[in-house]
Amino acid sequence: MINLTDNLLDQNCSGFARRDFLRAGSLSMFGGLTLPNLLQIKALAKDQPHLVKDKAVVLLFLQGGPPHIEFFDPKMTAPSEFRSISGEIPTTLPGITFGSTFPKLAKMAHKFAVVRSYASGNGGHTYLSVTSAGNEMKAAMSAVYSRIVGSNHPSTGMPRNVLVLPEAVQQGLKLGSNFETGALPTLTASGSLGQSFEAFNPAGGGTLKQDMELKVPSERLQDRKTLLGGIDQLRRDVDASGIVESADQFQQQAFDVISGGVASAFDLSKEDPKTLELYDTSHIFKARELQRWGDMRRTTNLLGLQMLMARRMVEAGTGFVTVSDCGWDYHSNGNSPKNMAGLYPMGHQVDHAVAAFLTDLERRGLSDKVLLVVTGEMGRTPRLNKNGGRDHYGNLTSLLLAGGGLKMGQVVGESDSTASLPATRPYGPMNLFGTIFHTLFDMGELRIAQNLPAPIRELADKARPIPELV
Repeated sequence: MINLTDNLLDQNCSGFARRDFLRAGSLSMFGGLTLPNLLQIKALAKDQPHLVKDKAVVLLFLQGGPPHIEFFDPKMTAPSEFRSISGEIPTTLPGITFGSTFPKLAKMAHKFAVVRSYASGNGGHTYLSVTSAGNEMKAAMSAVYSRIVGSNHPSTGMPRNVLVLPEAVQQGLKLGSNFETGALPTLTASGSLGQSFEAFNPAGGGTLKQDMELKVPSERLQDRKTLLGGIDQLRRDVDASGIVESADQFQQQAFDVISGGVASAFDLSKEDPKTLELYDTSHIFKARELQRWGDMRRTTNLLGLQMLMARRMVEAGTGFVTVSDCGWDYHSNGNSPKNMAGLYPMGHQVDHAVAAFLTDLERRGLSDKVLLVVTGEMGRTPRLNKNGGRDHYGNLTSLLLAGGGLKMGQVVGESDSTASLPATRPYGPMNLFGTIFHTLFDMGELRIAQNLPAPIRELADKARPIPELV
């Protein structure tokens, strides 16, 4: 634990203030500013200098299973029981249409890629089938990423793996009323890699966010040496190799991280009002409009601000951000509105939030640095059920990718005439894994890295990216 104490406060017989003005010990709960962790990152950077690329991934996960036909494959020439209930809208790609709830994305289609022959192979709410790509570690892609690069950024101290829920952008939400956190226990699971590689959740409550704040009068920050003298002795846990240069170096680094204001990255009030307006989705619908329906109670109108926070995370040094948007269950069986009525406000919200994110990245020169992935755990049955809804379906799944230096402005693959099966080469979660990790790492280096668990190297060896994108 790192304690910075104010020596001008009353002290006890041990010489420490009765009130610490910073306690950073609980930072270890999301990866930890511990000496072993810093050494791990340092060793990785030294031994594998070309392994990690200067890239980041934002995974927008639409939990519940968005209907792939109403998203990016409307099939308006199919019989009425198959075609998109929302109709279609032309895009900037010749001959390509999207569902009509995506007018903003339709005007930006030349800036991203849609995969129409992607299938999660999952017909149930099992997130690991998508986010862990079938690896034996049962660890989500974000956790595997964190295990490779380390839990925290070596310069900024930012957690490398973050989960952004609606509660992170609006205080006072009652867990389970607008959003059911328990509905995604495996979305960012670390599996056998261990808890230290799980995603940091800034909405987790407790003292986590408070511990990342340094509330000290400015005059007390002038004498750095005096402040460093107030740092408790760090545990000098050293691995078997005995790698250590100087404890003082890591004390200094830990102080620099904390005094730099890690918590400010989570504070949306730091944003320009015009940027907040760009991302704002609260005007699209009132969350309470859908709350009388079972699954729709998980829905919020905060997705835009969640995406804004994701952008702030990657700018601050986070490499993998998972944004979760709930309520995408469209059986129309009384647990959601008949005729998939929730599609219109929810689809427009995704349209607005994703378009704002891509626009903002372009303005900031981050389009090639950040790869956005939009998908869910499944698609929806091609044939409408008796209530005008669609049920669970794993044979085709919506997938949009943007940026990251990949080849954009295309539709990859095709489905058959009723959007029931891939009509061209099928792609699945292992290909998505390969595409994401191709963006984040030098895969050749990753396959031979000796300081990683064998299952990670094996996964890197068998995960192949979608070739049209790389």
